[in-house]
Amino acid sequence: MEKLRRVLSGQDDEEQGLTAQVLDASTLSFNTRLKWFVICFVSGIFFSFLGTGLLWLPGGIKLFAVFYTFGNIAALASTCFLMGPVKQLKKMFETTRLLATIVMILCLVLTLCAALWWRKKGLALLFCILQFLSLTWYSLSYIPYARDAVIKCCSSLLS
Repeated sequence: MEKLRRVLSGQDDEEQGLTAQVLDASTLSFNTRLKWFVICFVSGIFFSFLGTGLLWLPGGIKLFAVFYTFGNIAALASTCFLMGPVKQLKKMFETTRLLATIVMILCLVLTLCAALWWRKKGLALLFCILQFLSLTWYSLSYIPYARDAVIKCCSSLLS
């Protein structure tokens, strides 16, 4: 309704503040979306740490892979509450982060396959490491020049 009032009064989206643009992304109130973001993000971190703790139990590699993967999915899904699922998906598949998104999703799926169906512990652990690296690279794509800084830092260390 507020958006309709702005359009009818001649105000366009460039004049809106960041908070107003975020509020227009969903029908949920800002407080509700913020609460669910925190719940989803904290549960994602909890599941990741729980999985890491279960790694040291006998046969815990399967539980580690599952909990770690679900933790990463929950943390990634938490941002849908802030910007909306459609906008999140559009941003995920922009050309600047397309490769990182594909590798990240592939690592999430392959981790679960290695742990649950193929029953290859070493492969599951490898995919969890790749999952962490791909999620980190994906997250860096949202920070201006962060990827360039990491590449420059790594190249100077290797030289």
